[in-house]
Amino acid sequence: MKQLSLPANSPLLSKEFTFGVATASFQIEGGADSRLPCIWDKFCATPGKIADNSNGLVACDHYNNWANDIELIDSLGVDAYRLSISWPRVIKADGSLNPVGVKFYTDILDELARRNIKAFVTLYHWDLPQHLEDKGGWLNRNTAFEYANYVDLISQAFAERVYSYATLNEPFCSSYLGYEIGVHAPGKVGREFGRKAAHHLLLGHGLAMQVLAKNSPNALNGIVLNFTPCYPVSQSEADLKATAFADDYINQWYMRPVMEGKYPDIIAQLPAEQRPDIHPGDMEIIAQPLDYLGVNFYTRLHYQASDDDFYDERPHQGPLTDIGWEIYPQALTELLVSLNEKYTLPPIYITENGAAMKDTLANGEVNDLDRISYYQQHLTALHNATLQGVRVDGYFAWSLMDNFEWAEGYLKRFGIVYVDYHTQQRTVKASGLAYSNLITSR
Repeated sequence: MKQLSLPANSPLLSKEFTFGVATASFQIEGGADSRLPCIWDKFCATPGKIADNSNGLVACDHYNNWANDIELIDSLGVDAYRLSISWPRVIKADGSLNPVGVKFYTDILDELARRNIKAFVTLYHWDLPQHLEDKGGWLNRNTAFEYANYVDLISQAFAERVYSYATLNEPFCSSYLGYEIGVHAPGKVGREFGRKAAHHLLLGHGLAMQVLAKNSPNALNGIVLNFTPCYPVSQSEADLKATAFADDYINQWYMRPVMEGKYPDIIAQLPAEQRPDIHPGDMEIIAQPLDYLGVNFYTRLHYQASDDDFYDERPHQGPLTDIGWEIYPQALTELLVSLNEKYTLPPIYITENGAAMKDTLANGEVNDLDRISYYQQHLTALHNATLQGVRVDGYFAWSLMDNFEWAEGYLKRFGIVYVDYHTQQRTVKASGLAYSNLITSR
């Protein structure tokens, strides 16, 4: 059996380091008839948007199987479980709490506590209530305040059950993929939308951080950003300039406001109609102090100069995962070191890292050696970053189980646990066993 290993003196092997697994509400829960519709329900129902024409109405049926799933999580020996709350499950259309939805999560949180598993709760992982999208969604400034109201109510309801809150998961995906290029819900397309949606998401983050400071001062409160490090195709001045622009547009656009209360300087290069509508005091709200920064990392991309002062993204280089992303673990080390040089960072948690692979279930086993190799390389890369002075307090494998992979539907499997979507049978893959062995051997 292939195992995962780290140097004996690695900070990742200390008992203080947190190892966990992660999921998201829409991707696993199902139970759609007991919540309000969200933007992904409508997006899935739109022909041509999801690769296999599937939806999240049942998914992994975690809504009914949650108790067994937590037992499964416990069996892996992890320290923590990162889950997200479905806003349309816990808040009614009038803005008040839905007690049935709240109980679903408090039961989960109580069971995690009983098993001594830390609860890392993400408050927004892309499933905006559809009735708010009908009023403009994240293009409507008021959505940020609706979000803060939800966070206020749910954090009070959860009381002291939560170890850590993340306000947003990957606002880049919500704004750029959802409102600028339209490959994610709600499927809007236009450069004039992306930065506006991003600003309201970040404003919502800042408002939520203020709420959490009041309601949950003992929790670790922060945000989860995804980073795709940008590399130039050549060392020409034009390609270097385009790559720097891409990094500001894709990565620093979310990082710099949160850390320093200002957008990258490229904001001045954008046409007026593409710039966000920034009100007095907004940037101060966005730059609330963070207890930690969640970093999601999967791959890197290459860029070159384009004809329109923007940048051209190049196809991924090999080797590739099943979703077509380059495997380049060194980029994780370089990313963390560069962020540590550029900003005064709070403690970092790697809140997502993992790979989609072509898994086959044979004789009750999934021998996903390619995924074990991916994890090995990235844990080593993370260890290398700590040697260069980056403080990393935890690591979460994405994901606990195979699930609804957004626009890819059920075609791509990221889990360390295999899911048979017809029977809802769960099978721990070789990668899950190797991850468990690493954690429990500390």
